[in-house]
Amino acid sequence: QVQLLESGGGLVQAGGSLRLSCVASGRSASGIAMGWFRQAPGKEREFVAVVSRSGDSTQYADSVKGRFTISRDNFKNMAYLQMNSLKPEDTAVYFCAAAWVPRGTVIGGPTWAFQSEYDYWGQGTQVTVSS
Repeated sequence: QVQLLESGGGLVQAGGSLRLSCVASGRSASGIAMGWFRQAPGKEREFVAVVSRSGDSTQYADSVKGRFTISRDNFKNMAYLQMNSLKPEDTAVYFCAAAWVPRGTVIGGPTWAFQSEYDYWGQGTQVTVSS
């Protein structure tokens, strides 16, 4: 079992930045790919970004490319989502997710955008971007 806990959400003006953090506890987090999803009011949960277990491959939703950066620190069992140039449409609850993957798995392809690929989920942290 892996437990995920997000932090770092809040209220920010458009154009501002926030950094979300996700700490994984339980079984070693080194065997998991870690991702972020978000869900805006009245909308489906959508993929944001994912990072491989080694941290050397990433994938982003088109809507956040060039603005968001996902990273991880395996010594601390943490993943981060640096969000820059925030827009009101980025307002959502952001969820951390984790997927067990074999060593050497490279992130790529459409499957990582599906919630079914992930084994564990955090409770979410609210991000609100004001215009």
